[in-house]
Amino acid sequence: MPVPKRKQSKQRTNTRFANYKADNPQVGSCPQCHEPKLSHRVCKACGFYDGVSRVEVADKK
Repeated sequence: MPVPKRKQSKQRTNTRFANYKADNPQVGSCPQCHEPKLSHRVCKACGFYDGVSRVEVADKK
């Protein structure tokens, strides 16, 4: 089994992981109720996804 000739430094290893940055989630508006919603998910306000009612939502009082 091959073995590295020299140990890779901690700085070189850590710089590889330092370039990862999480992105903000994509937020769009619901075509039915125009509330902000995450893309590819059911709207929490009205329960619609892709023009069809998928979830029954209770009214807030």
